[in-house]
Amino acid sequence: MGSLFSPKMPSLPPVQPLPAAPSTELSQEEKDRIAAEQAERERRRKGRKSTILTTPLGIQEEEAEVQKKTLLGG
Repeated sequence: MGSLFSPKMPSLPPVQPLPAAPSTELSQEEKDRIAAEQAERERRRKGRKSTILTTPLGIQEEEAEVQKKTLLGG
């Protein structure tokens, strides 16, 4: 008897179609901007990488120009 006095369920709204997929085509301006960002990242990476004198194999003797002090101070 409880179903006689309970409110009716409203009908569901109609299903809307999916929106159109965005274009994957890049304009020339976007390609230039992406290339500039990648070049900037590469410059930063190169700058920090040039300060590191070791490799997974150890110190790079050919590239490292480290001067050691002698007992005479020179």
